[in-house]
Amino acid sequence: MGSEDADPGTVRPGGRTARVRAAVLQAAGDALAERGFAHLDLADVARRAEVGRTTVYRRWGTPTALVADLLTDMAEQSLPRTETGSLLGDLRANARLVQRTLADPRQGALFRAVIAAAVCEARTAEALHRFYDVRVDEWAPCVQQAVDRGEVPEDTDVHEVIRAVSAPLYYRLLTSDRSLDEAAADRAAEAAATAARAGAYRRGPSTGTPCEGTRPTD
Repeated sequence: MGSEDADPGTVRPGGRTARVRAAVLQAAGDALAERGFAHLDLADVARRAEVGRTTVYRRWGTPTALVADLLTDMAEQSLPRTETGSLLGDLRANARLVQRTLADPRQGALFRAVIAAAVCEARTAEALHRFYDVRVDEWAPCVQQAVDRGEVPEDTDVHEVIRAVSAPLYYRLLTSDRSLDEAAADRAAEAAATAARAGAYRRGPSTGTPCEGTRPTD
């Protein structure tokens, strides 16, 4: 079987299949950012990518499959983590990377479209979950290093700390028209670092004191 019939991404880098895949995924991202998932059309993507319509239909088949492959590629192409030697420094670097991505006109619109699609499309949701699993796994060692340095408790859930950094930035993207700037990124990083040091992300059941107005049982 020739490279023309291979699955996306299975042919050596620089081959025709890789070039076609890159062009189609770029076009798909542009179309998503401009028009959203509801208007993503494989024929339009083929036209934008300047490849044959049959090629796009044969390799991806549906808009959902195309978006899933786009998310896989985005995870693979994402920048590696930054290690500064301190928990706050590392989390700030992570937050600023997320902020720059979401504040970018094309990328911000693209993520809005993909998140909206994931609400209704199970395969898109799975692809989005894989994307974030890859990115969280990439940055989690920064928190583990903070554990090793004694900055945060030993039983800290390192993945939850990384998720906590991004969460307020995505919340602002999806619920507000306020600008997403570096100050917002720095606040998110500082809040996550402070909470992690205080033990907010420790694994296992909470061991906090009884709520005010209640009595502990005998």
